[in-house]
Amino acid sequence: MAALASAAAQTRTAAQAPADATAGAARARADGIVARMTLDEKIALLHGLFPPMAAGKTREALIPSAGHIDGIPRLGVPVVRESDASLGVANQVEQRVGDVATALPSALATAASFDPAVARAGGTMIGAEARAKRFNVLLAGGVNLTRDPWNGRNFEYMGEDPLLAGTLAGAHIAGVQSNRIVSTVKHFALNAQETGRMVVDARIGEAALRMSDLLAFQLAIEGGRPGSVMCAYNKVNGDWSCENRHLLTDVLKRDWGYPGWVMSDWGAVHSTIKAADAGLDQQSGQELDKALYFAAPLKAAVEKGEVPQSRIDDMVARYLTGLIETGAYDAPVPTRAQTPPYAAHAEVAQRAAEAGIVLLKNDGGLLPIARTAKRIVVIGGNADVGVLSGGGSSQVRSVGGAPVELPLATGGSASFARITYHASSPLAALRKALPGVRVDWVDGRSLNATVAAAKAADLAIVFATQWTTEADDVPDLRLPNQQDALIAAIAAAQPRTVAVMETGGPVLMPWIKAVPAVVQAWYPGQRGGEALAAILTGRVNPSGRLPITFPADASQPPRPRPVGLDRLGGLEAAAAANPAAASTYVLESFPVDYVEGADVGYRWYEKKGLTPLFRFGHGLSYTQFAYRNPVVTGGARLSVTFDVVNTGKRAGADVPQMYVARDGGDAPMRLAGFTRVTLKPGETRRVTLTAEPRVVADYDVKLPGWRIAPGRYRVALARDAGDRTMVSTAMLEGATMRP
Repeated sequence: MAALASAAAQTRTAAQAPADATAGAARARADGIVARMTLDEKIALLHGLFPPMAAGKTREALIPSAGHIDGIPRLGVPVVRESDASLGVANQVEQRVGDVATALPSALATAASFDPAVARAGGTMIGAEARAKRFNVLLAGGVNLTRDPWNGRNFEYMGEDPLLAGTLAGAHIAGVQSNRIVSTVKHFALNAQETGRMVVDARIGEAALRMSDLLAFQLAIEGGRPGSVMCAYNKVNGDWSCENRHLLTDVLKRDWGYPGWVMSDWGAVHSTIKAADAGLDQQSGQELDKALYFAAPLKAAVEKGEVPQSRIDDMVARYLTGLIETGAYDAPVPTRAQTPPYAAHAEVAQRAAEAGIVLLKNDGGLLPIARTAKRIVVIGGNADVGVLSGGGSSQVRSVGGAPVELPLATGGSASFARITYHASSPLAALRKALPGVRVDWVDGRSLNATVAAAKAADLAIVFATQWTTEADDVPDLRLPNQQDALIAAIAAAQPRTVAVMETGGPVLMPWIKAVPAVVQAWYPGQRGGEALAAILTGRVNPSGRLPITFPADASQPPRPRPVGLDRLGGLEAAAAANPAAASTYVLESFPVDYVEGADVGYRWYEKKGLTPLFRFGHGLSYTQFAYRNPVVTGGARLSVTFDVVNTGKRAGADVPQMYVARDGGDAPMRLAGFTRVTLKPGETRRVTLTAEPRVVADYDVKLPGWRIAPGRYRVALARDAGDRTMVSTAMLEGATMRP
């Protein structure tokens, strides 16, 4: 093993020492508890129920939710109740009738804030609501990198860059766990598409995987210390994720020293002996698998010596360690559900939406809405009643209800998802924010009526929607239901048109040259209408930055459409994407070769010389910022120190970004540092960005570990991933770091 040669690695090791000591104490306590258990008690903790299908299987109260594991009262081991997910306490298809929760904006919106404080506040809030509703494990922490813009689950994740995604996911997890409950981090690993997610084989080289998806997980685990890691449905390089020894044992437990437990995704277990030996510690939602692999078959394997007793003890001890270290073991949840402070929590959701909404285009300063505007028309997107949310296991039944809720007849998500809107009307919020202004509403269904209304107004605001969901990828990047034609017609009739995009991720914008202002709203959560009104009217200055590249054409990303979509149709597609059908259908696995390797997202575009529609990191403001007096320092670690100046007339927040690459090499530049700076008009602040050393390094499989080659490096102080207006160089010492 290479020595920890860099100052950065030494600093990181010192910072981890207190956390490692805490984990060590938790493990020692867990070992003592395990030593007092019978084999049956141990086995009982290693497989969990799926409450909707588990009636009569426990004497404890079953809350309709994701998961349930009985405790051991004589030893003080608590009952564990698990809920989805990252955007709030989920209640898909209203399993718990009348139970509502606060809905955050999509994880992509949180990522667009580029602000760990926003991510942590959201996690803290949903963790508090989970505890109030008697859940002590929240299946949060989605950090799969966005490799494809058409992935139906992109809205649940933190974008395409490992530093941004890992940093914000870690903050979110830490927020959840501040409530003394467990958060997961998921889905480990390379669960990068929904098409055939139960059978797909994700293929990638070791170094590329370590430098991309695994780095995001590593950073999230270091930053958040999640009690559990959830392994994914898919295969990685030929082995199912939940029986992939390289991922679960070699990388996670050995190289990273992860102390908690690995739980399966629901319906992701395929074996008993191989899975246990590979590092899976607990079978989740056992009713969704083909067999109760970690129940009687696991006990029999132990009794036959096929699974060592020491491995069973380790599995149980890891489960208890995760509960103890997070505080969930010693902090019982309420015996009855409590009512959270929903009004205060709604403010958290609104602040997250405001920080993550991205002003993509604003020609002629069309926004904020001018005080001279006397007549505005709001068009489409059900903006008269609410804002769109994403579908699947993360679906929150938000406070205020669902003014629009449409069941699905087909698709992998039909059994557990509905097209659902949160009751936060942008139209109503705009009317409230603009007293004295006539704000009309047109639903957009009649082209003639819509065009006439647009012509008659001083300003047209059109809301475009794209619903995406777990278990189904979008077939292409166009807006559905002829919305592109509608926007083009509105823009032709009204030159002062604003397009507000409520989408799960990037979409194509063939009308972009004709529309002067474009606002990326993502899925803005249960206070999305109020947040959008605040941005559009200028009460809040937009400050979001894109955490994902928007392609100019569908041919630009590595894969123009979902891989395997042509192989799977009808019932086969539903079986491949829906865990509930996995026990009935056996489908042939198919490969996805991730040819981009570690060059995900903006790195791919730079490597291929492609110009996207909007770059990663892009976002406009109603004020202006300047970077002055940059000083780049090398030596043991790369850093850049500079002044950020608000040169405009409004207070606002800026997101300076640091990209690095070895001078003279052909590798794309990588995001190595970022920060969010809020400044008053005319204010200056001196800022230092220090490069994350593993972003500067390459992964060396022969070492094995991270290696920073000595030499000269380019450092770009930038506003987005393509900005090269301020590039300096510095000499960096060589260094190696453990994996």
